[in-house]
Amino acid sequence: QTQLAESGGGLVQPGGSLRLSCVASGFTVDYYVIGWFRQAPGKEREGVACIHMYEGKTVYSDSVKGRFTISRDNAKKTVYLQMDNLSPADTAVYYCAAELLYHAADTCSAPIFESWGQGTQVTVSS
Repeated sequence: QTQLAESGGGLVQPGGSLRLSCVASGFTVDYYVIGWFRQAPGKEREGVACIHMYEGKTVYSDSVKGRFTISRDNAKKTVYLQMDNLSPADTAVYYCAAELLYHAADTCSAPIFESWGQGTQVTVSS
């Protein structure tokens, strides 16, 4: 059974940092793309960053390039999202999701991904 569990969200001041973790279970991660997505109130879910679990290739949205870093630890079946220089615009529920590499390819688009975690709230506020 495919499961994804996020952790690491919380309240942080503008300019601060957070690191999110996504632990996968129930499937062989090497065959997948795992990504981070976010959804703010009243907005569509958007892709933030995705990583090919086998080769490590990454894709970022323009809004987070240079501030967020996605990484993986295949032995721990865990994907991380290091978020630096956070702003109130980054406030959202952050989800991790997984999709087979042959289906997701180089996209980081929410409708492509089928397996989702429950999400973790990130709030950036002074």
